[in-house]
Amino acid sequence: MSFLGRGAPSPAGGVNQERVEMAINEIDMVSDVFNRIVASCHAKCISPRYAEGDLNKGESVCIDRCVAKFFEVNKKVGEKMQSAGASA
Repeated sequence: MSFLGRGAPSPAGGVNQERVEMAINEIDMVSDVFNRIVASCHAKCISPRYAEGDLNKGESVCIDRCVAKFFEVNKKVGEKMQSAGASA
């Protein structure tokens, strides 16, 4: 069995390096998306002067909406890119 549990075992029981590279790339992409969401929504929704240790209701609602919009836009851009790639 391969390192990530798919496909045929790699020769001599080693790790499938291609799958490891794919997993590393996916982790990098997910981390990048998370960091961009945090930076964007934090700058938009949270005042630079912290008055309390917790988010207030307005900040929480803003963060929820910001993250939802980020994912919706990300989904639409991905769909447009796929359709443009398919027609090329």
